[in-house]
Amino acid sequence: MTGSEDRPSFRLAYVPGVTPDKWARIWNERLPDVPLSLTQVPAAGADGVLLDGDADAGLVRLPVDRTRLSAIPLYTETTVVVIPKDHLVTAADEVTVEDLADEIVLHPLDDVLGWEERPPGRPAFERPATTADAVELVAAGIGVLLMPLSLARLHHRKDLTYRTVTDAPQSGVALSWPEDAHTDRVEDFIGIVRGRTVNSTRGRQPDPAPAGRKPAAGKQQTGKQQSGKQQTGGARRGGGTPRKKSGSGGGRGKPRRR
Repeated sequence: MTGSEDRPSFRLAYVPGVTPDKWARIWNERLPDVPLSLTQVPAAGADGVLLDGDADAGLVRLPVDRTRLSAIPLYTETTVVVIPKDHLVTAADEVTVEDLADEIVLHPLDDVLGWEERPPGRPAFERPATTADAVELVAAGIGVLLMPLSLARLHHRKDLTYRTVTDAPQSGVALSWPEDAHTDRVEDFIGIVRGRTVNSTRGRQPDPAPAGRKPAAGKQQTGKQQSGKQQTGGARRGGGTPRKKSGSGGGRGKPRRR
């Protein structure tokens, strides 16, 4: 592995909507001597933060630049449409993209859903600069907004609500780091997000057995073979295949017919 294991802390970047609290708590319990530094970064700038060396790893939104970054997908989020509480869409528990065909659907410049062309519905006159700006426009009755559930919760307002959109694109969240900086500390954090125990080998190969010592499985097989040899030797010492006992040998034989 390469990288700088000598750093006094592990720097973790994360994008809006992602909550690293649980993993941070486990890190602090397992590695109290290595402080975890958390930094929130824009979703669009996460790749650059990692490639520039400003963070050791990041909780980012897919896709990432897989030519230079490694990534472990963690989960995929539900997509929802954010609407005013008195909107007609609130009559349903969930909707489809087609249900929004007549709506003005806002498309912020920092959108993370990765629409192939553009969102459904009618486009707004211009694209809001940020998701936060788009939420303000939804509250003003200008249109509706599709986003991952975690972002809807992050931008929660009392006058807005949301409904699941069953057939919209979804956003995946991954743990990512530069390919040329897969350090032991990165491997420690991988173990945490994957739920490995504190005694795990962290995905490494077990240490080889000391010279002159055979693997345990080999010992068992050798023992069985030795046992078989002893049984065979015993049979040979006993004169080979035992002879049948005659009637006068103390065992009851079949009476002879006269």
